[in-house]
Amino acid sequence: MFHRIALGGLGLSVAAALAAAGPLQYPKSRTVEHVDEYHGQHVQDPFRWLEDDARVSTDVSGWVEAQNEVTFAYLASIPEREAIKDRLTKLWNYERYSSPFKRGERYFFYKNDGLQNQSVLFVADALDGEPRVLLDPNTLTADGTVALSGVSIRDDGRLMAYGLATAGSDWNEWRVRDIDTGKDLPDVVRWVKFSGASWTKDGKGFFYSRFDAPAEGEAFQQSNLNQKLYYHRLGTDQSEDVLVYKRPDQPEWGFSSGVTEDGDYLIISVWKAGPQNLLFCKPLNDHLGLPIELLNEWEAEYSFIYNDGPIFYLKTDLGAPKGKVVAVDIRNPAKENWKTIIPEAGETLQGVGATGNMLVASYLKDATTQVRMFGLNGRHIRDVQFPGLGTAGGFGGRMADTETFYSFSSFTAPPTSYRYDMLTGESEVFRRAQVDFNPDDYEAKQVFYSSKDGTRVPMFIVHKKGLKLDGTNPTLLYAYGGFGISLTPSFSVSNLAWMEMGGVYAQPNLRGGGEYGEEWHQAGTKLQKQNVFDDFIAAAEWLIANNYTTPSKLAIAGGSNGGLLVGACMTQRPELFGAALPAVGVMDMLRFHKFTIGRAWVHDYGSSDDPEQFQALLAYSPYHALLRQTGKGMKYPATMVTTADTDDRVVPGHSFKFAAALQQAHAGDAPALIRIETKAGHGAGKPTSKIIEEAADRWAFLVKNLGMHNAFDR
Repeated sequence: MFHRIALGGLGLSVAAALAAAGPLQYPKSRTVEHVDEYHGQHVQDPFRWLEDDARVSTDVSGWVEAQNEVTFAYLASIPEREAIKDRLTKLWNYERYSSPFKRGERYFFYKNDGLQNQSVLFVADALDGEPRVLLDPNTLTADGTVALSGVSIRDDGRLMAYGLATAGSDWNEWRVRDIDTGKDLPDVVRWVKFSGASWTKDGKGFFYSRFDAPAEGEAFQQSNLNQKLYYHRLGTDQSEDVLVYKRPDQPEWGFSSGVTEDGDYLIISVWKAGPQNLLFCKPLNDHLGLPIELLNEWEAEYSFIYNDGPIFYLKTDLGAPKGKVVAVDIRNPAKENWKTIIPEAGETLQGVGATGNMLVASYLKDATTQVRMFGLNGRHIRDVQFPGLGTAGGFGGRMADTETFYSFSSFTAPPTSYRYDMLTGESEVFRRAQVDFNPDDYEAKQVFYSSKDGTRVPMFIVHKKGLKLDGTNPTLLYAYGGFGISLTPSFSVSNLAWMEMGGVYAQPNLRGGGEYGEEWHQAGTKLQKQNVFDDFIAAAEWLIANNYTTPSKLAIAGGSNGGLLVGACMTQRPELFGAALPAVGVMDMLRFHKFTIGRAWVHDYGSSDDPEQFQALLAYSPYHALLRQTGKGMKYPATMVTTADTDDRVVPGHSFKFAAALQQAHAGDAPALIRIETKAGHGAGKPTSKIIEEAADRWAFLVKNLGMHNAFDR
């Protein structure tokens, strides 16, 4: 209904007219008299109707179609767009491999030939054996909008449970495939969300969590409550699945589960909002017993690593904001009996795995990866040597394995897979990506700047060598700043295209992230959320003061919580930026918790249900900031909001309302557009073709609005 292909009917005349015309004429966004009362204060919500699902409301679908018509015609009028798309297509067209992992005697990995919409899952009977296709999602739909969302291989390597997500939705449907034959069994498990599958040791079934089927027409907006943990036995209908655990008295609780390597226990991590969780376990030889509430206070984060019989190894931040590893005897689990295995370090402990009779600990030092190997007694054995500062991930396996695999990348180094010998500590290149660029043409560095309150904040800056610091460089400032998520150096084909055109890429590590542990995270939450925006604004001011760029050449971008970041900063300091690209952002901070999984964000944001938090949320809520400026002659930077019709993580109504309010409040000539993708969601599983189209639109928008007229002369 809103497909980009429909723009073909506009013809060149409309695009040419848009290019030659003055200020854009936006579709009319009707307003309604809707007022909510919060703690005695009345708050207008004139675009409340845009919260309705576009699949259900013809008013909203008509608005989406009209907005897309203006946006895509504007983008089509930019002369450089096709050249940008061609270059992105060429850059994307390289073979990409994941690091392999082993189950039984078989190895599994993902491969993309380059422009395939979805990566293909392969299996090989030996590391150097001939691989064969196990599952190719590209054969499931012509447009590549069905993605493989999760995989769980049985220990013997003969059966695979796998999840499929359609059009980017968080909803998954799980099936089971015979790896020998490549054929699916009849088993189908539906209404799964925020859950994987974990096989029992005997291989007769798996555990998973799901929600009840949503009300008709509410699948993409209804609040996700009352998740339940089930066991599915192979060969039976889902209606016969065994209910393992539920808590109707705690509707906001969710359950993530996994079977221990020895098969003796089911580990249940109970979550609701924020990083804190509970940890339960269920002995699997006791079919009728309830799970044991091992750690039942919401006081810290607990991650199960491995068990040696009743001795559980856990990663936790209890009394250690940067993380530590403890051993807990579940027969006597009182905290005074815990044994510290890996004490808190100066660096942030990101994660711990167990393989090759070692604990593999991944740390962050100023947002770059360090990996250290420890014995089960906590003795430091060795560090993994990487080829530079960057990001490493992988190191999976079983305790008896003598090898593991990992991937390393940086801003200027495409992902390379390595085989790591657990006995010798030697790494060898397994597969290296070949991308059409010369990494020696680029440089990356890390700087530190002071935020508004004096806090020292790190920032990566990447660009072509020979950059002149004359204040004229088009610069993209990208960040996230929330939920304890860390932004580390990673390779991006899209960002490479930006830098080829002479752009500077800057990535600060704001408070609210996890780069420096839980204290750094908490410093950017709830009543302290403004710290995140101050850190981002200070990064922009540093780039300007150090002659990288100037406000008219500075663009800001971020997605999800990062979309909120962009929305808040462009409304607080509109004169500081030349362009803004808020993607799938949380823009109405008074109502986010009422949709799908938004309730889980209250730990970071707070809630309008709380009087003090309401005032803080209202003060920075991007949507409400725009409503307050309507009719006051405020000029905002050139803005292209992006969202998708099937985003059931951050529902598109956030972006719809923000865009409508922006078009109403904006008194300048710079464009205020919204680009609404169809058959896509929050970002996961997006087809390569859509990624390229969106990146081409994003860079074309910046080329035009940052005055990059010589973008292809560099």
